[in-house]
Amino acid sequence: MTFEFDVITLLPGMLEAVTQFGVTGRAYRRDLYRLRTWNPRDYSSNRYRKVDDAPYGGGAGMVMMAEPLDLAISSAKRWQNANLAGKTRAIYLSPQGKHVDHARVLQLASMSGITLVCGRYEGIDERFIVQHIDEELSIGDYVISGGELAAMVLIDAIVRQLPGALGDAESADKDSLVDGLLEYPQYTRPEVYREQSVPRILLTGDHAKIKRWRLQQSLGRTWLKRPDLLIKKYPDGLPDQERLLLEEFKLAEKNITSG
Repeated sequence: MTFEFDVITLLPGMLEAVTQFGVTGRAYRRDLYRLRTWNPRDYSSNRYRKVDDAPYGGGAGMVMMAEPLDLAISSAKRWQNANLAGKTRAIYLSPQGKHVDHARVLQLASMSGITLVCGRYEGIDERFIVQHIDEELSIGDYVISGGELAAMVLIDAIVRQLPGALGDAESADKDSLVDGLLEYPQYTRPEVYREQSVPRILLTGDHAKIKRWRLQQSLGRTWLKRPDLLIKKYPDGLPDQERLLLEEFKLAEKNITSG
């Protein structure tokens, strides 16, 4: 089944990059997903194709008008209803939305398609959100110029989960954060680079020891950089093996710091 992305955007040209490069480009050429853009300007009743106006109550900036957005997303939904058999969802990319995480990406990838609404200016008319949006999602607590970049991030994350999108079937399963932890450090040739050597354990060929070391490094990196993820993954505390591995990591870090 081909996944369907419908994007409501004033800048459809920006989305072309997704279909041309890297994993998403290859997946697009293999017809693993379709990407359609719907420009609200094409649905404006104004001869100047105006889609924004000043906010009621005053304030800086302009607000995207409800009608052009309404007509654009209605066209997208009609297309989906006629061509898609499974479940779809309308998402507004907004800093007020819930943060996207891997679990949500997997849920979205299991659908037949999604509609992404990219805001511009100071935002969009709230009445459009109430009438058409199923959920709001955010890629982080910072401000960007519009929803297009956020949409591209979400599209990339979803496409990676589509069957056949990645060359190595295990790649998606081993990505950082997939199991709730940050990924262990990676190394390749040469064995020594600028007087720094690859950890000796990775040269032993002992797969059991390597697996243990990698789990320890994932736990340690998560503890150092994102301790909130440890709490989320282990709300009742770390299992005995993970606790011992993390204690060993902490001791090694202490020795390095004090040394």
